[in-house]
Amino acid sequence: MTSSRFPVSGAGLGLRRSFLAELDRVPAATLPDFLEIAPENWLGMGGQYARDLRRLTERHPVVCHGLSLSIGGPAPLDIDFLQRLRDFLDQHQIRAYSEHLSYTGDSGHLYDLLPIPMTEAAADYVAARVRQVQDLLGRRLILENVSTYAAPGAEMSEADFIKAVLERADCDLLLDVNNIYVNSINHGYDAEAFLAAMPGERIRYAHIAGHCVEAEDLRIDTHGDDVCTPVWDLLQSAYRRFGVLPTLLERDFNIPPLPELLSEMDIIRQHQALAAGKHVAAPTRAEPRHG
Repeated sequence: MTSSRFPVSGAGLGLRRSFLAELDRVPAATLPDFLEIAPENWLGMGGQYARDLRRLTERHPVVCHGLSLSIGGPAPLDIDFLQRLRDFLDQHQIRAYSEHLSYTGDSGHLYDLLPIPMTEAAADYVAARVRQVQDLLGRRLILENVSTYAAPGAEMSEADFIKAVLERADCDLLLDVNNIYVNSINHGYDAEAFLAAMPGERIRYAHIAGHCVEAEDLRIDTHGDDVCTPVWDLLQSAYRRFGVLPTLLERDFNIPPLPELLSEMDIIRQHQALAAGKHVAAPTRAEPRHG
């Protein structure tokens, strides 16, 4: 069961096409509680992949995490894309649609998440675009706090900018715990203080992932390694502050076999049980490899 606050519950995993057949052979007890897909990777797809996806979304809760909305970009919103996206979300009964609080280019995609200047004017601009997206999709948009490596033109703190956009747009938050930790190192702020500043009533689910240690003061958000101990600790802190959030494990590079991913995803369940006051063994944690 999910509450009216959360679109899904439990521990989730980002779906890759190579997992489609394997998931049918996974014991029910170890299956993800929900799955996440990038809609851009599936829109307009036909044939066996389309049939497999339809079968999967009929059997499992699925959320979408977009890559190309470019909500903070200078180019006009892609209305044709949004209309096709709306049909896709409806067809597959997608539980929630999230995107990144960033932009991805101007009149073309750069395939990277670029930082929005954190100003009052930018917050107003982004909020207006979010409201337009929500009207076109007929559903609330969930925005993710992103990892950044520079803060061009910043006049506000990251936490204040996020809160301003969410409040002015009246949209929701995807809390990426790894991105909080990465930015706390890259920009020299306190991760716990940032977490405490987030509007808990707007959080709909959480992400957790691994990152690359480039230097003592530089972390790169690669989603290419195991989740490290400080990020697990920050997730547990988020549960104490906001309740047991639905939480998804992201892995986009150096992808291990599915059973290994499911084992790491199970660490989320251990943390959720611990936060809920259930008697469980201390969660098993893996330390990341330095890249």
